[in-house]
Amino acid sequence: MFETISHSPVHAAMLPRPQRPHQVAAQPLYFGPERRVGGREPGAWLTRMLDEIDYGMLLVTADAQVTYLNHAGRLELDGHHPLQLLGRTLKVHRPQDVAPLYDALAAAQRGLRKLITVGEGEHRVSISVVPLPNEGADTGPLTLLVLGKRQMCEQLSVQGFARSVNLTPAETRVLEHLCGGVRPTEIAQRQGVAVSTVRTQIGSIRAKTGAGSIRELVRQVAVLPPLVGALRTGALGLSS
Repeated sequence: MFETISHSPVHAAMLPRPQRPHQVAAQPLYFGPERRVGGREPGAWLTRMLDEIDYGMLLVTADAQVTYLNHAGRLELDGHHPLQLLGRTLKVHRPQDVAPLYDALAAAQRGLRKLITVGEGEHRVSISVVPLPNEGADTGPLTLLVLGKRQMCEQLSVQGFARSVNLTPAETRVLEHLCGGVRPTEIAQRQGVAVSTVRTQIGSIRAKTGAGSIRELVRQVAVLPPLVGALRTGALGLSS
């Protein structure tokens, strides 16, 4: 069902190149047979609503064919993601990720939910595998894949939070570093300022946010609703 993407010169030439985010975004929102809800085709409001969810979401058939991919999913499946979309087929980069994903998808066909982790290093990603009821879908039972984040705090969420509490641009940059796990001493080095300056900025951020510690401050950002940029690339397949 799932195949790995070979990196050898011989086999790699036989496979299409992984699609870049803008290439995937140019595809229609619904691939292949139409997915209907309550006997009707989903309206533009539904697809737009799903595009505002900042977690990659895919609907996959039993034979690994992707029938739906939201905006975040198109951006997530870049050349570094453990999963790859080649045409309409979902594949994996690493051979050791084939079995976990295959087993989880097979379990979903039996109505079982799974949480799996694929990839390695900074590209290690957890995926929620959720079986969906087969309500007259022409494709057979569908499985929902919800992609986990590859970083704790999204930049848009940090910036939106910073604006909401009136942080200065310098304080916003410090907050971004803190949410990325960077220590104050290293922030000072990166910013080219004294550590005392960074600590003063952190004190100001805590005062504006009411956070009792850096850990509490980062938690405030980490639990924010995910924000999605208002700008969209031109070809998202959305009807007005």
